[in-house]
Amino acid sequence: MASSSHRRRPQPDRDFAWRPVRGPLLAVTAVAVVALVVTLAVAFRPGTAAGAAGPERAVAGSASRAAPGTATDPATPTPPTSPEPSTAAPKPSASKRTTPSASPSTAPSRRAESSTTHAASVATTTAPAAGRIRPGTTYQGVATSYDVGNGDGACSYGPTSDVMTAAMNTADYETAKACGAYVSVRAASGTAITVRITNECPAPCAVGQLDLSRQAFAKLAPLSAGRIQITWSLLSPAVSDTVSIRYKTGSTQYWCGIQAIGHRNPLARLEVRTGSGWLALPRTEYNYFLSDQGTGCGHDIRLTDVYGEQLTVPALAIRPDATQQTTLQFTRH
Repeated sequence: MASSSHRRRPQPDRDFAWRPVRGPLLAVTAVAVVALVVTLAVAFRPGTAAGAAGPERAVAGSASRAAPGTATDPATPTPPTSPEPSTAAPKPSASKRTTPSASPSTAPSRRAESSTTHAASVATTTAPAAGRIRPGTTYQGVATSYDVGNGDGACSYGPTSDVMTAAMNTADYETAKACGAYVSVRAASGTAITVRITNECPAPCAVGQLDLSRQAFAKLAPLSAGRIQITWSLLSPAVSDTVSIRYKTGSTQYWCGIQAIGHRNPLARLEVRTGSGWLALPRTEYNYFLSDQGTGCGHDIRLTDVYGEQLTVPALAIRPDATQQTTLQFTRH
């Protein structure tokens, strides 16, 4: 007979499970199921501590993507979007609005600029207008001689008894700009003479060369020398005559040629007065200034020398080939 300690105790679960009456067991099971459902419903109800963390993190994530580059979501930043170009005209900044272009502070500078421009224009009109032959400059060349005949030449001054004249090489003649110039000519011996340019010496006369009248050449060297080295420079000598004006043959109110004679200094420009101001006339190689359309013919004449000095000759009658003397003369330099 086994001891009580080893006697097998009955197993109520098994015995109960196989009992034919199951009512109490079903009731217990139903209660347990209901309790489980209630527990789950409470656990997953919105707003509880367990269910709130997830939605809040999702909202935070959405916010971080909406603001790319912020510290809330550094792992997945969204690249910033380039701004769309604006088609509207840019508005001036505040600094520009406080300094308007038409303000009183800027207006005087513009007026000053306008005045400066006008002054420059006036200065250009009255500034020295020397061409190749400039005051205060010494030129080197050679001197030759020729027979001047009656003294007339390319400058169209007409016959003269003055034999102290010369013909200027074509380059320095400069379309008659040298006409009437007084030039000091010095030989290697140191002897110097003064001649007036009345003619042009074409090729083979070289730049710097003067073809002197025989009488003038003979004062520097024997005619047999034929060709000598010289230096020469522009003069502004004392003269007894005043400037004269001559209208060319055929001049009328519809076409005219004007010439100035007896000027102390070389003439740089000749202008005639018109209804709209002064008109500069083109110079010919034969030393007349032409008005092809007759503009200014018979009106006031303004002369400018190579030093920039201007003389205004009152209107003269158009008298072709007549030399009409004025009371004017350029200043001596």
